[in-house]
Amino acid sequence: MIEFLSPVSKNVIAHKEVLPEGVLGKQIKTHATTGDLPDLKSVKFAIVGILENRNDVNFIGEAISLDAFRKAFYSLYPGNWSHSVIDIGDINKGETVQDTYFAVKTVIEALLKKEIIPLILGGSQDLLYGHYRAYNSHGNMINLVNVDTNFDLGDAEKPINNKSYVGKIIIDKPYNLFNYSTLGYQSYFNPPEEIALMEKLYFDAYRLGEITQDITVVEPILRDADLVALDISAIKSAEMSYNNTASPNGFDGREICAISRYAGISNRVSSFGVYELKNFKNAETGAMMVAQILWYFVEGVNFRVKEGDFDNEKLYNTYKVPIDDDVLTFKKSNKTGRWWIELPFISNVNNKLKTPTLLPCTYGDYLSATNQEIPERWFKARRKNEV
Repeated sequence: MIEFLSPVSKNVIAHKEVLPEGVLGKQIKTHATTGDLPDLKSVKFAIVGILENRNDVNFIGEAISLDAFRKAFYSLYPGNWSHSVIDIGDINKGETVQDTYFAVKTVIEALLKKEIIPLILGGSQDLLYGHYRAYNSHGNMINLVNVDTNFDLGDAEKPINNKSYVGKIIIDKPYNLFNYSTLGYQSYFNPPEEIALMEKLYFDAYRLGEITQDITVVEPILRDADLVALDISAIKSAEMSYNNTASPNGFDGREICAISRYAGISNRVSSFGVYELKNFKNAETGAMMVAQILWYFVEGVNFRVKEGDFDNEKLYNTYKVPIDDDVLTFKKSNKTGRWWIELPFISNVNNKLKTPTLLPCTYGDYLSATNQEIPERWFKARRKNEV
């Protein structure tokens, strides 16, 4: 993968030297010389920049710089962390955008095979296509969570761009996608037909207001995710001081960092990307916001708690709730207090589930079931497996 990577800029390397002792910049090993990649042994996180934005619908030839972000992240002090971070530099633009997608796929796939979590700083969000394709050899179906104002489904028959790439993910072979979830969408930015399509495909979609009213509703979604991506347009513009976030509505700094930490705590999330980054020059607040988002993700990973054997009744409390002709089975972890609901294997349907599986849920889902309300995520997941 080293052939696709260029070193961290000399400007950032020089800045790193003048930072005070104890900050991340003094601890992070960096790709400073072409062809001389830091040792990846015992590394948990790798920062990867992707300097590609040609498929941005508003592209007018501007270049991307991630120097301000790196300086901001390097200046932060680590928490009580047991895992290390390296910065392997940037993936430059290929001769074509398809070449860039291939490089993104190759680099992320190599990191995943080493069980290193990529922390991706990307340009236009169509790069998520290459990011997702890195899971082609994963062996299991993938759950993708996108924190975004838009669904970005688009028309799969038309050329890919940063507002139309999820359709390609869905229909292009190999078929790896099991579930796609959008957190924080705003209705006025999405065509009604895309909102209807999300329902038709039994994908999860949570409106901005629903999440800001109770941020904990995103935890089960992120607990079940493999890949989490964030479009910075999901953050309100006042929080960023950055011209790429034109909307006055969106998540505030505390909310977006809480979401990032939930993603980190998830035992399943194996890569995390922040997209739609441009030039952070004269936008120190925006650079620091992105740095703190990644800080909270890393913090979450460092405090992951591995759940025990679900068949061990000493570790879990099991609750059965009859609703109509169904009996819903819930499990609550005695270690973490987290909840799951069982998805039954339907033997007469050739579905993706060959055995009963557990779907993350909330205590609120359990309470709803006791009031004879079927949890929406359980219903969607079951319908998806009957198709």
